[in-house]
Amino acid sequence: MNVKAILKEKGSDVITVSPQATVAEVASVLHQRHIGAVVVIDDSKRIVGIIAERDIVGAIAEHGADCLGRSIADVMWSNVYRCTEDMTVDNLMQMMSSRRARHIPVEREGRLIGIISIGDVVKAHIRAIESEAEHIKAYIAG
Repeated sequence: MNVKAILKEKGSDVITVSPQATVAEVASVLHQRHIGAVVVIDDSKRIVGIIAERDIVGAIAEHGADCLGRSIADVMWSNVYRCTEDMTVDNLMQMMSSRRARHIPVEREGRLIGIISIGDVVKAHIRAIESEAEHIKAYIAG
């Protein structure tokens, strides 16, 4: 299974913000949408960063509540790990595990087309294992 198959099932909707958004605005978006991260994009829809709940908590712990009025560009990760549609789920799991990343944006020709969370990867992996088990049961029974 690859990233394209996951996106086909879950959809390609990605919540994005501009680098000028404030930390408080992004925290509100995360809360309202019940998501763990947003991708920061520029005017040409190119990825310039990513910000997750734990990054906001870290910023508050380090700078206090005053950081809520700061630009998200001050606290986002600008070195964003990315993947493409043709990456396998196994390779994506390895990337997420080794880099301790819970959310990986998906790009096509340098443009954002989706996002994969660790939950999406786990669900896909479980489905693949269940499918394989069903095939083995059918083979044994048949």
